[in-house]
Amino acid sequence: MGTIFYGGGGTAVHIEDRALAHLKVVISTKLRRGESFTLSWQHPEDQPRGRSTLWLHPAIPLRFVFEDAEPTKLSREWIERLADSANSSGGIMLVPEDIAPESAAKEAPKS
Repeated sequence: MGTIFYGGGGTAVHIEDRALAHLKVVISTKLRRGESFTLSWQHPEDQPRGRSTLWLHPAIPLRFVFEDAEPTKLSREWIERLADSANSSGGIMLVPEDIAPESAAKEAPKS
């Protein structure tokens, strides 16, 4: 399980390593361009039901920590799907890798 530490207080958000590796590519690209956006995800089953959203901004400290020492092989399709959502008004919606784009649109919660 990987972790994103966000903000001066180092708020910890736990995300599975493979998903975090893909998010890192998309988030880093957006922040490098100086763009602000949101990142949303549904809470895992071991947490209270619901979803969360972070506002990501280039000036706010951000650190990615991976449990696995070895980098994961990335899926171009998943990165493209996450990048497409990052460029939408709703921001990045973290969806599982195996969800087809049309299914992801149906399953994404309304903001």
